[in-house]
Amino acid sequence: MRGFDIAVVALVSAAALALHVGLFVLIRRWMDRDLALSFAGDDAHRRDYMLRCLRRAKAEDVKRRDLPAWLERAAAECPARAEPQASA
Repeated sequence: MRGFDIAVVALVSAAALALHVGLFVLIRRWMDRDLALSFAGDDAHRRDYMLRCLRRAKAEDVKRRDLPAWLERAAAECPARAEPQASA
């Protein structure tokens, strides 16, 4: 019976650890996404651009401590959106 108790404790501990790691990764992704969107404001075009920049930063393995400055530079380089011309 003692071996069963140890197995249950080990299983529950492993499940709890996996849950905490999963939550940590999920919250970190949300924080990175919120950081990128904070540079975009309410403009849908800039939001899409900043989310693409975030994906590019992840692909380029930008370190987490360098991410805010990297995204700020990317936001400054955001191309201006072409305004639709009104036809007369």
